Amino acid sequence: MRVGILTSRKQWFVPYARKLVRNIEDSKLYFDYKSIESLDVLFILSYHKIIPFEFLNINKHNIVIHASALPKGKGWAPMFWQILEGKDKIPFTMFEASSGIDDGDIYMQRNLILNGLELNQELRAKQAQIIIDMCLEFLKDYNIYSTPKKQIGEETFYSKRTFKDSELDTHKSIDEQFNLLRIVDNKSYPAFFIKNNKKYIIKIEEA
Repeated sequence: MRVGILTSRKQWFVPYARKLVRNIEDSKLYFDYKSIESLDVLFILSYHKIIPFEFLNINKHNIVIHASALPKGKGWAPMFWQILEGKDKIPFTMFEASSGIDDGDIYMQRNLILNGLELNQELRAKQAQIIIDMCLEFLKDYNIYSTPKKQIGEETFYSKRTFKDSELDTHKSIDEQFNLLRIVDNKSYPAFFIKNNKKYIIKIEEA
């Protein structure tokens, strides 16, 4: 079986994509969809460019994994939005890529159970591990998962998070905002607050 993993360069998932390649015999890692030849399975993981449908058609399966119970939670940063909602059980959906937004047919769904204390780096590690596990499970039990099912139910969407979404409310306690502190990235989008028209950055790490 010809297998490829497609991800974007300089993304958090790159080291995990390399780990996944090491666990799949004769697989290959790609950073540009234009360099891909015909594959049996292409896992598209944390890739942020639009892939034209004519390129998807060269592969038998073009598989995406999204951290929500599709069709609910389409869009951006679904795991982080759900953590902000206070959820510790995060569903992950494996589905076939299509021309629409996260609307392809579903292969499998699994749940990631969090303890409510993980910070960004640990959240990413757990997110990556369930993605890797789902990919390996798909290949191992291909005959079970090779025929996807249509999405059923009402769709909802999450918006793209920006640096403004990391702003803390000075009138709320740390405990009230701990889930926000859990998901901020200390380098790329750190937590901050505004006081007397001045911006102050707060970084969080486990002692």
